[in-house]
Amino acid sequence: MHIRSNYKAILVTGGCGFIGSNFIRFLLEKVRYDGKIINIDKLTYAGNPENLKDIDERFGGTQYFFERADICNFDAMDDIFRKYQPDCVVHFAAESHVDRSIHGPKEFINTNIVGTFNLLECCRKWWEDDYQSKRFHHVSTDEVYGTLGETGYFYETTPYNPRSPYSASKASSDHLVSAYHHTYGLNVTISNCSNNYGPYQFPEKLIPLMILNMLEERPLPIYGDGKNVRDWLYVEDHCYGVWLVLNKGKNGSTYNIGGENEWCNIDLVNMLCEIVAIKTNKERNYYKNLITFVKDRPGHDRRYAINCDKIKSELGFIQTVDFEKGLQKTVDWYLHNAEWVARVKSGAYLQWIEKNYAKR
Repeated sequence: MHIRSNYKAILVTGGCGFIGSNFIRFLLEKVRYDGKIINIDKLTYAGNPENLKDIDERFGGTQYFFERADICNFDAMDDIFRKYQPDCVVHFAAESHVDRSIHGPKEFINTNIVGTFNLLECCRKWWEDDYQSKRFHHVSTDEVYGTLGETGYFYETTPYNPRSPYSASKASSDHLVSAYHHTYGLNVTISNCSNNYGPYQFPEKLIPLMILNMLEERPLPIYGDGKNVRDWLYVEDHCYGVWLVLNKGKNGSTYNIGGENEWCNIDLVNMLCEIVAIKTNKERNYYKNLITFVKDRPGHDRRYAINCDKIKSELGFIQTVDFEKGLQKTVDWYLHNAEWVARVKSGAYLQWIEKNYAKR
């Protein structure tokens, strides 16, 4: 992971979210990046500064800087570019939950499309004297490709076919980033990742939701017949892939980052049930009785599977975390961070945010 980086100031959007906070930790604790990191986060329900509390205590004011700001506010973004002069942007900030996009698509259009546009405009304005030594990296999703049958994989060349407001908004932002490269010469890269899992993930997503429901002995809801297939990637492996693309990826290129690790939902939940049962001293099948099949959600894609040969052959990427070990590490994290879980589930941290963080 010792990759030389010439970037002096990296601006990370959505750095208090699940993947963003893990990425900042990865830079400071694994890579030992020695430049500045500017974390921009609006601090919505899924953005929690507590995720980086210890990072702020150790690196705040020297290497780590936090700005509560909305990427949809161009003036706020412009001020931050003026203040910190970043030479690299890693854009994680997004509304990302498919179910929420079905019930309320407007926020997804604003944040994922307009917000990305504002960041690109700031880069175009502040980097116009030297586009090539600076980079805008856009973090996207495999959901832009649509759905697969029982066989086949998503490649970087797979035509886009988004099927939810969330994936459509991400597809739109991908196209904007690519257009700014071709039209203005901006130095950009894009990565499309599979489903991430690991510590600090908000409990609305499948794996933490199931873990926490088991601990409370609540129903484990599974859409449809449970046979929808996803490719799972441990979040630290994703961070490593992004770091590789950021420093070694070709200008204007897209890279798929996947786990090469397909599981249908019902098999994944059964496996999780066994892991949690063992760790809580229950009979092996104890939690499986909580599994409840519910009505499928609209437009539920059947299967995602990523081919990531390109990032492996060009940049040397390799996954390092076995899925079962990754799940065990994830379960351990939630078991050992009960206070974090309680504050997130109760919403108490939102009041703390409003009291301690000014908003631009």
